[in-house]
Amino acid sequence: MASPTTHAIIGTAGHIDHGKTALIRALTGQDTDRLKEEKERGISIDLGFAYFTLPDGTRAGVVDVPGHERFIRNMLAGAHGIDLVLFTVAADDGVMPQTEEHLDILHLLGTRRGIFVITKADLADAARIRDVRDEIELLADGTTLAGAPVIEVSSITGIGLDKLREEIVRQLDGFQARRATGIFRLPLDRVFVIKGHGIVVTGTAMGAEVRVGDKLRVLPSGSEVRVRSIQVHSDSVESASLCQRVALNLTGAEKLELARGDVLADERLDAATARFDAWIEICPAAKRALKNNTRVRLFIGTAETIARAIVLEEAGVVGRAAVPAAEESGHTGPPNYSIAPKAAGLVQLVTEDPVVALAGDRFVIRDETNLRTLGGGIVLNPLGRRVRKPIESYRANLRTLKDSSGGNALEALINLQESFALGTTSIATLMNIPDAEAEVALREAQRFIKLSVGDEEAFTTRTRWDALKRFALDELAVHHKTEPLSPGLEMEALRTRLPCEIGARAFRPIVDRLSHESEIVREESVLRLKSHRVQLGGDAETLGGKIEAALTRAEFQPPDLKQLAEALKIPSGQLPHLRTVLLAMEREGRVMKIATDLYFSRAAADTAKDRLVEYLATHPEITAATFRDLLGASRKFAIALLDHFDHIGVTTRVGDTRRLRTSS
Repeated sequence: MASPTTHAIIGTAGHIDHGKTALIRALTGQDTDRLKEEKERGISIDLGFAYFTLPDGTRAGVVDVPGHERFIRNMLAGAHGIDLVLFTVAADDGVMPQTEEHLDILHLLGTRRGIFVITKADLADAARIRDVRDEIELLADGTTLAGAPVIEVSSITGIGLDKLREEIVRQLDGFQARRATGIFRLPLDRVFVIKGHGIVVTGTAMGAEVRVGDKLRVLPSGSEVRVRSIQVHSDSVESASLCQRVALNLTGAEKLELARGDVLADERLDAATARFDAWIEICPAAKRALKNNTRVRLFIGTAETIARAIVLEEAGVVGRAAVPAAEESGHTGPPNYSIAPKAAGLVQLVTEDPVVALAGDRFVIRDETNLRTLGGGIVLNPLGRRVRKPIESYRANLRTLKDSSGGNALEALINLQESFALGTTSIATLMNIPDAEAEVALREAQRFIKLSVGDEEAFTTRTRWDALKRFALDELAVHHKTEPLSPGLEMEALRTRLPCEIGARAFRPIVDRLSHESEIVREESVLRLKSHRVQLGGDAETLGGKIEAALTRAEFQPPDLKQLAEALKIPSGQLPHLRTVLLAMEREGRVMKIATDLYFSRAAADTAKDRLVEYLATHPEITAATFRDLLGASRKFAIALLDHFDHIGVTTRVGDTRRLRTSS
């Protein structure tokens, strides 16, 4: 029977040779150094894994990280999921460089539960222990681990181990695991093959539950795999979830090049991101400010990539006016924003490789050469926009995401997206919350607008809806002013001008709702204001009279557009104006468009229709040749008229003949 597991991960941190691995061996009886090189050299190189058994028999996962500065990327891959850290400081060495950096990293990752463990206590006297305690207290001040208990132990003699176990149990008693999200994610830290079983991956689970048989998506590649079996602490289980060390045996992964940094996720998470907005803190040890457009090395989950940091505000400007941030789009001014050490501010990170990032995820940045930690922070908006104007509005929404939850946060997230509206699942996924939680918040009718596209529902904010309405009204007003003879603006032309993304399929129901709520009228694919009326006047009316006279004279054999322009001595460059006047005349009922660039006078078109209907009243069908003879026109015009009458529902084509259409 599988042993029960608690939803918590215990991790180690501290300088190299400060006894992390020995401490875990003393506490659990398990050796986390699994590599031959680690055993030969006596140092941890990669992540090690074990479990800690609590008094009630449940097990907490243990991740042992390397302490050497050369293996900091391995430490970061393991530190992302730590709930309780055992932070080692050797009694003989005291605080060392990696002690400081590891504490910076844990602080930036938001680790709030911890125990400082003074290891090798058997090698120091009481005075030395007091000095190390003072060093730890000074180092931890101002970090998330300030005030954490300090316990001295010896993994050799056993001094303090019982007290340490008691403190671990105390801190995990009633521990509320990180809140479940709407989707399961597993950042991979190991990938290997077991003969007879195939591909096995391990990691610290995030989010909701995964079960045997589930289909998962591999990100960033987008490939799909299925879960054949699950193990937690070497025990086979049917399901696993957040804050557990999980091993998944996969099917469908044989041809995939899975590696540390990939993420297995619920298939609803269908894409990674290469641009996200975040709140970032620069640590004191950074030595210099983070300047706009600085290239940094980003660590998120178990992934590592190069990113460019676009600083969106000067640290400290929150709450007061600031000069607009340097925009990527067309801005040529100096990128003068920066965030100084010990300060924090809003940034956008543009990554060289796509990463999996959802709201609330923690990350760390180091300098591009990977020599020192610069800072870290929390993801606010997983899908940052390249064009962020107006910047103050963009910043305000990011601050709301940082400081709020519920409806306020969802409203800010939607306002920040390129897409005008998002489905409930997309909103919940980006916000890293369960679907049910998003559904409750989205019911607030004063804040959110529900749109229907076929069988699908999407939500936008009232702020965005009102802005879209104003934009549409303004665009139509400008169009009517600049092109008074045009009946209106094509829907697609308006859609392509929108400041946000709306698909063609979704735009029609949106337009219909806009028409219901505002002074917009839709006539097939053309939009206009209710107040707009096309009326020819001045030079346009003079031209209209000439057109009408020419078409009346031509009767059933009118000139096409180019011939009409030549007859009226209109230059070819003014053909668009001629088309506009003809369109206005059509709306006034003075001409009728029969085919592309072919217009008849209204009288000629009506006469042709009357003759056709009269003939078919006494004959079952009519041929093009017969209709040609009825009109005394060429076959070309007879066929054009017959096609037009088919289109408007007067006749039906049957082979080479037409029959009068009967109403059903």
